[in-house]
Amino acid sequence: MLVRRADASVVIGAALVAKAGGSGHRPIAVVLRRPVSTVRGWLRRFAVRAAGWRASFTELLHALDAQSAPVVVRGSVFGDALEVLGLASAAAARRFGPRSPWQFASLASGGLLLGPAPVGEVG
Repeated sequence: MLVRRADASVVIGAALVAKAGGSGHRPIAVVLRRPVSTVRGWLRRFAVRAAGWRASFTELLHALDAQSAPVVVRGSVFGDALEVLGLASAAAARRFGPRSPWQFASLASGGLLLGPAPVGEVG
């Protein structure tokens, strides 16, 4: 679970992945059966934090696996953040055992994957 979110991190994660794949908030909301405003809020909140999460998850990836391959740039900060989140999650699974990427993201972010941006962080 993520702090102050009623939906499970796997549902929110599905929305983030769909957005990175090019879907808009309205079609994502229909597929996930969630209110449009809720999905739009998730996507906006992650977008504001994406650069910070990209940096944090990249650092975590290298801490978990010093031999990790270079991160492939996806063309957007949003997509890059999700890419490195997935790589860090896979590295953690190899080291500590299987866990869903969204459970990993929730734990690694302290439940704040969609939390407010820290003071001074710009999206």
